[in-house]
Amino acid sequence: MRGAAVAKAGLGERLKKLFTGSGNGDDFYEDFEDMLIEGDIGASVAMELSDSLKDKFGRKGPGSREDVSSELKTVLSGMIKTADPAIDPEKTTILMVLGVNGVGKTTSIAKIADFYRRKYNTEPVLSAGDTFRAAAIDQLKLHGERLGLRVVHQQPGSDPGAVIYDSIESAKAQGSKIIIADTAGRMHNKANLVKELQKIDKIINSKASGAEYRKILVIDATTGQNGFRQAEMFHEAVGIDQIVLTKYDSSAKGGVAVSISSKLGLPFSFIGTGEKYSDLKKFDAEEYINNLLDI
Repeated sequence: MRGAAVAKAGLGERLKKLFTGSGNGDDFYEDFEDMLIEGDIGASVAMELSDSLKDKFGRKGPGSREDVSSELKTVLSGMIKTADPAIDPEKTTILMVLGVNGVGKTTSIAKIADFYRRKYNTEPVLSAGDTFRAAAIDQLKLHGERLGLRVVHQQPGSDPGAVIYDSIESAKAQGSKIIIADTAGRMHNKANLVKELQKIDKIINSKASGAEYRKILVIDATTGQNGFRQAEMFHEAVGIDQIVLTKYDSSAKGGVAVSISSKLGLPFSFIGTGEKYSDLKKFDAEEYINNLLDI
């Protein structure tokens, strides 16, 4: 397996090194799989991609980095799934945003709110449903002040389901069509977290029947296969509709998105590339793959 000196390089840079340092045939494919795994693409997907190259180029292996990049782009295009974040502005939309602490969840909520505010000239209601952390409530309130948006909140330790309930009522009262809800992201007690999320899910389904309801997971592009495990857990708990890939401005190229889409069938709707509210855009699969491969 390649050393730490290239651990932060993108797949394109790794491919360059691969063609200067690898042999042919089986040696190439073995090094190729190692390269993909180092790029945060899981082992099973790495084997699938390696097999696709073997089918294309045979046991001798490809002749150039460009040959590999072209074939990988074709195969990856069939693996990466996307979801259109567009909504019907005439219909109530509820977004329950999920993710573990530290992935940029609360900031992503503010960016998503700003995206819809600008695109549809509307004012989303923010719901501080992560009552476990006082800092999460304060952070969302601060974003609300900066964006000029209403934040429904209660005291730390309050029932998050009650906060979501109040948020839906508040939105109805003021005619808001979009509700974006924060949720707890603590991982040390999986059973309690799953139970809490399922309770919120039930409240939204019963309180806002007829609304467009989406469960959106936030994944940090730098977390590697931990991101895959997070997606797996949240999807099993409540069913994920879309994913936001954050911190994509880092040197880690977010290869975990390939594993998540390929193995879990989950689509990506947004990608975060910076700290500003405007540093959030629709996930473009072709652009993502080109960046991943440094094409």
